[in-house]
Amino acid sequence: MHVLGIDIGGSGIKGAIVDAETGEMITERFRLETPEGAKPADVAEVVGEVVRHFEWKGPVGCTFPAIIRNGVAHSAANVDDSWIGTDAKALFEETTGCPVTVINDADAAGIAEMVFGAGRDQNGVIIMLTLGTGIGTAVFVDGHLLPNTELGHIEMNGGDAEQQAAESARQREDLGWKKWGKRLNQYFQKLEFLLSPDLFIVGGGISKKSEKFFKHIQTRAPLAVAQMRNEAGIIGGAMAAHAIFQNGDDGEFDHRVILGEQANG
Repeated sequence: MHVLGIDIGGSGIKGAIVDAETGEMITERFRLETPEGAKPADVAEVVGEVVRHFEWKGPVGCTFPAIIRNGVAHSAANVDDSWIGTDAKALFEETTGCPVTVINDADAAGIAEMVFGAGRDQNGVIIMLTLGTGIGTAVFVDGHLLPNTELGHIEMNGGDAEQQAAESARQREDLGWKKWGKRLNQYFQKLEFLLSPDLFIVGGGISKKSEKFFKHIQTRAPLAVAQMRNEAGIIGGAMAAHAIFQNGDDGEFDHRVILGEQANG
């Protein structure tokens, strides 16, 4: 089944048509800048532009950097606070004229990695991290997703972890790889103490340079580079929409439909 996956981030909104059963992107990725301020109406207009670019009329799977419950945003990370309480699903459906599924962005990336990427056939506790404008997290236990974790916002040095350790912090403060790596090490070790994972999967565009900072991270659990790269959110969003379409679910979907059956064969 083909689904249009759209990944909404703090700096860019990108989409592609995806074969949701194989994880293959069957079109080139199309990207537009996230509008300044990232207010609901403005973001929805850009989502509409992406849909119109592909002349798409079918189901759409959107990722969004927030806690998402039944299509409603309950937080706002790197977007305008007016998103809190906004029915993102209804807003995007009104703008696009398409049936839309909305899922947390890191959860979507994690789903794609667990089924088609670095987490495939891996059991135990797995933490997917996306390092970018913020820090997104997705936690899996034996292939099942614990949705809407926001572990990028745990306390570190008296403040918010992602403000200190995200890729945007490295750029903003012009940090060298070693200094940034030490911050990441502190963050990873806090996660390891709290959750005792068996594997960390690290995604986001910066993961392409993993050799520059992995050597500064010292954890018991091994580190793996996300295989889906910046396409993970697009693919995972499409997979979530496909799961709902297949199961006739009007709101939340059972993550085991995606992970339990596909990831474990």
